[in-house]
Amino acid sequence: MLSIVTPDEMRDIDAAASRQTPANVFIERAGSAVAWAALRMLGGSYGRRVVVVAGPGNNGADGRVAARKLALKGVQVTVFAVADCPTVLPDCDLVIDAAYGTGFHGLWQAPDPGSALVLAVDIPSGVDGLTGAAGSGVMQADHTVTFVALKPGLVFEPGAALAGSVEVIDIGLSAAHVRVHLVQQSDVAEWWEPREADAHKWSAATQIIAGSPGMTGAAHLAASAAQRSGAGMVHLSVPGAVPNSGDHEYVQRPLGGGDWAREALTSLDRFQSLVIGPGLGRSQGNVAAIRTVVSKSLVPTVIDGDGLFALAWSSDGPAAVLKAREAPTVVTPHDGEFALLAGAKVGPDRIMEARLLAFELGVVVLLKGPATVVADPDGRVLVVTAGDERLATAGTGDVLSGIIGALLAQGLSAFQAAAAGAWIHGRAGRLGPRRGLIASDLLPLIPQVLDSLQ
Repeated sequence: MLSIVTPDEMRDIDAAASRQTPANVFIERAGSAVAWAALRMLGGSYGRRVVVVAGPGNNGADGRVAARKLALKGVQVTVFAVADCPTVLPDCDLVIDAAYGTGFHGLWQAPDPGSALVLAVDIPSGVDGLTGAAGSGVMQADHTVTFVALKPGLVFEPGAALAGSVEVIDIGLSAAHVRVHLVQQSDVAEWWEPREADAHKWSAATQIIAGSPGMTGAAHLAASAAQRSGAGMVHLSVPGAVPNSGDHEYVQRPLGGGDWAREALTSLDRFQSLVIGPGLGRSQGNVAAIRTVVSKSLVPTVIDGDGLFALAWSSDGPAAVLKAREAPTVVTPHDGEFALLAGAKVGPDRIMEARLLAFELGVVVLLKGPATVVADPDGRVLVVTAGDERLATAGTGDVLSGIIGALLAQGLSAFQAAAAGAWIHGRAGRLGPRRGLIASDLLPLIPQVLDSLQ
């Protein structure tokens, strides 16, 4: 996993290090790393021209060291202080943006780099290091060299897009006790294990309660995704609906309409996980039944869609149900559903927002987005950026719920299952068509992603 530290945490790291080692030592190392990255981007030094825009702080100091190192290599270097920088930079091959770092607040109108490549130092100047927010004047980087760890502003949009490719450089500063990380393929491979040789279909069984009469698409997607993600037995129950003979291989287990909670709970102990909510509808009967099943379920549970509505739509709120649960729980809200659960819209610091809600509810919170945030009640956070805009289509959230349900059934912790599910989901999306992807396209791609983990 790659560490992610906030600007405040980075300041603390710098301060702790400076008590042992002079700050100029780290500045020299950082500037050398920037110079090396610049030479790689330039493809050499002979005849190359570089412009450095240097600010007044450590970011600018890094840029000035890089300028000195590049000049020693024969590069023609021009350095502009921020206060003296022209609105249009001279013709050059590369611009090094060392104006402002992660501690900058406000707006900055960057100079025009023309057709030159742009290398950002630590973060593109003007991007908020905590949230990724940025004004229209930020210079688009082709590559960003950052130090010690990633910053949230390099992970969340629009900062992520403005940073281009990102390289994390170790300059000898310690980032111990970091509690936020970016999930990598190697992490998911470590968590996920193939089936044991003596496994049978009930070794990893998932019960899914989803859909409503005439509205079974979400239910089908969740159940099929669970199967494709390694659940050996999947039972789907659509309250009040008559089983159909569609093209599927999961078991359809009828549930009566109205108060179906008692019936749903009778055989739940046979399963290793439960997925509840997608497409269930928001009638008073369903709200009551969902809350009853969630409160009394003794198996790891994923709650999505209308299940989240049911938790929130009560005078005693979601905590009354979730805090009493004994088994692990994952809730998977998008921004609107998050507002229902939290009682307020998601703020700009998405990591902190998810972390606070996880603590308040005592469950793992998966906050969906271009960068998905998975927060554990103990304060740990995992960020997943495996997907892209292809997943912004109806039904993909139902697929995600099924994947997480299957991973829970296979023994992953709720925290790991949520993060691994988001990563598998995102990677499957990237294997799909650039345009026109629909949720069911993800289903045959999931096994391909799982195969890549072995």
